[in-house]
Amino acid sequence: MRTGRLAALLTALTVGCATATHGGPPEVAVGSGPGAESTLLAGIYAAALRSYGFGARTETAADPMSGLDSGAFTVVPAFTGRTLQRLQPGASAMSAAGVYRAMVAALPEGVLAGDYTTAADDKPVLVVTGPTSTAWGGQDLSELPKHCDGLVTGAVAGFAAPPAVGACRLAAPREFPSGEQLFAALRAGQLTAAWATAADPAIPADLVALADGKPALIRAENVVPLYRRNGLADRQLLAVNEVAGVLDTVALADMRRQVAGGADPQAVAGAWLAEHPLGR
Repeated sequence: MRTGRLAALLTALTVGCATATHGGPPEVAVGSGPGAESTLLAGIYAAALRSYGFGARTETAADPMSGLDSGAFTVVPAFTGRTLQRLQPGASAMSAAGVYRAMVAALPEGVLAGDYTTAADDKPVLVVTGPTSTAWGGQDLSELPKHCDGLVTGAVAGFAAPPAVGACRLAAPREFPSGEQLFAALRAGQLTAAWATAADPAIPADLVALADGKPALIRAENVVPLYRRNGLADRQLLAVNEVAGVLDTVALADMRRQVAGGADPQAVAGAWLAEHPLGR
């Protein structure tokens, strides 16, 4: 009789321990906007969490920042400059570190920022033809203010073009329905320069994206995870932060190219992370 009771007690303890071990932290909800790039980035952070053994799912919302504030999401991928502009319109910071610091200071109570990607940036870039680059004497954006007079720029409709580059105040860009038509107009000489972004996979190889040096003339747009205070365990935060050390602009552009070609963003994000394992 005693043996039977002891066995029952040991069984209960074993089941209890197993339940505690496998219960773990709750599944992390990673929010994204409806756009392909936002969905892709959410997939990357969700895959990072899963690679560390944590449950994670992605959800889409019109305004993921509001979802983060309400608690619907625990993590939301964002861009430093756009977030700063939303929270503090007119902020003057331009460099990657400066924009990040200003953004962190402007975040609402209860929302924190993880590590930003120093090598992955998707800020606006001006694209010119090879002959224009040669005539200007280089491929650096700092050459543009010298040719400000009469500058005609273009962009795909809806693009938020910077109003100035350094001391050069820019007129509103001419709008085009697609990147293909935009770059065709640039090649045809209808434009001096075309607006795109650093990780835009549609920039043709025969055109030149002007590099922004130091001091930066265009506000940085680095990828950054925003998360709810006390919403992540230490190892979950480690998983999210490790993305900053492996993601770069070339990889982001390549993944965007795959998604634009019809690939599933979650599958693309998972495949990329499999090739670039975290914690190595």
